[in-house]
Amino acid sequence: MKASPSDQRSILDIARFDQQTNSLRHKAANLPEIAELASTVIKSNNARDLRIAAETELSDVKRELLRAEADVEQVVSRITRDEARLIGGSASPKELEQLQHEVGTLGARRAELEEVELEIMMRVDAINERISTLKAEEAEHAAVIADLEIRKENALTIFHKDLELIAKDRAEIIQGVEKAFIDLYEKIRETSGGAGAAALSAGSCTGCNLSINAVEIKRMADLADDEVVRCEECRCILVRGV
Repeated sequence: MKASPSDQRSILDIARFDQQTNSLRHKAANLPEIAELASTVIKSNNARDLRIAAETELSDVKRELLRAEADVEQVVSRITRDEARLIGGSASPKELEQLQHEVGTLGARRAELEEVELEIMMRVDAINERISTLKAEEAEHAAVIADLEIRKENALTIFHKDLELIAKDRAEIIQGVEKAFIDLYEKIRETSGGAGAAALSAGSCTGCNLSINAVEIKRMADLADDEVVRCEECRCILVRGV
């Protein structure tokens, strides 16, 4: 294939633009804010999940507390009733003795139940404290995420502007190059996954950075300036005389 030296120099400019584009896209995709965002979102989600679990646990413990309070209330009610009968003095001596024994037993039972109730109340307080801590963590993570999102968007805006400028300059150069030559370049770039064109510099291909043997260098030197040559290693268009 043939292409004018001017077109070959232009294809090098296009290759540089494409390299710059790839570099900018890589930087945009690997912004430190993106990695930090992902890490912070995971932390925030973990705190949220722990809070939800704590709130579920709190609901269960509160039901347990209600049962404990009901048990205490029931015992207190029985003690009150028995003490009223004792004070009333209408019962027989034997009944009074039984009532006194029952009041003593109920008093001991009340103490046990109130201890259980207190323990449950302490668990409620601990869970509430844990929930408050987790909510504070969520708020902190949310603030960090919001800040990172702003920083990420600001950085991406700059990248996008740079990419737009490169795309504009690239399009202008492409207009002055033979379509068949551009098509060859694009095909090489697509199939190789690397550079579509590179310069021959100091006996090496700047696309793959490998040296070219002297025989091949001599062969290229004998070709006409408009003859398109390719690197034997990376197969990119090799532009001479730049």
